[in-house]
Amino acid sequence: FFMSEMQSNSNPNDFDNEIELREIFSLLWQKKWIIISITTFAAITGVIVSLLLPNIYESKAILSPADSGNSISKSLQNYSGLAGLAGVSIPSGADESNSAKAIQKLNTLSFFENNILPNIFLPDLMALESWDRNTNTLNYDESAYNINTNTWVRDYSYPYKQIPSAQESFKEFKEEHFGLSEDKKTGFITITIKHKSPFLAKKWAELMISEVNYFYRQKDKSESEKAVRYLNEQIAMTNLSEVKAAVSKLLQEETKKLALIEAKQFYVFEYIDPPAVMERKSEPQRALILLLSILLGGMLSVIYVLVKKYF
Repeated sequence: FFMSEMQSNSNPNDFDNEIELREIFSLLWQKKWIIISITTFAAITGVIVSLLLPNIYESKAILSPADSGNSISKSLQNYSGLAGLAGVSIPSGADESNSAKAIQKLNTLSFFENNILPNIFLPDLMALESWDRNTNTLNYDESAYNINTNTWVRDYSYPYKQIPSAQESFKEFKEEHFGLSEDKKTGFITITIKHKSPFLAKKWAELMISEVNYFYRQKDKSESEKAVRYLNEQIAMTNLSEVKAAVSKLLQEETKKLALIEAKQFYVFEYIDPPAVMERKSEPQRALILLLSILLGGMLSVIYVLVKKYF
């Protein structure tokens, strides 16, 4: 008796739900042409938008830390006792390697302003409209940059300027073009550059890597040269044979360090897979845009029909 009462109590609700669903499906079927029209309009809009979007090419480089600076520092740690005797301090072995610091350096405004911006054509970053595959030529936005007179003509308001500043250019570069990721397990670093021109994408990727290698090579070279000059002065100033021997040993190591700095081709990062001129675009994914447009159009059309009926 109890089970039959439970069934009799639940049946009316199930029946009502079934009627409501039937009513909704019946309504949607009656308004199918409205749904089809809205969905078709959304699909056509998606196709037009996807075709108007320019092709974006991605050039990617996979790098391995060379850690040359770090290995040299470890070598010098073996002579820390001699350095103390000679009155010379050697940096702690706990210091970060050049590669760890370089990863952070690549993401800074100072590196972009001093090492990247002087080596690129600014309109390629801030005023490029399209790339012609057939002629390999770049077309610029005439409302922003006049290629014939090589002048900026864009409209601007504070805080921007007629010629894009380093900060504005850096923001555009970081948000639209540059990407960096590190695999914590392997230590490999991936640098990606996206651009409307696959040739510029490859060129800028190579530029980033060569400039960060150059920056730390020159930094370590300058520090080592200063150390060599200082050690030579110490040898000339002291008459104690023990100190002379200690300083001579340090001088030998610093000279070896200088030789390694000059000899190593890739000072901070070396290539596992160098950047390339890609034949296929990475963006936009036009099929995905079309699919999302159809789904969005279908959802909006169903909502429109239901809202109009019940509200």
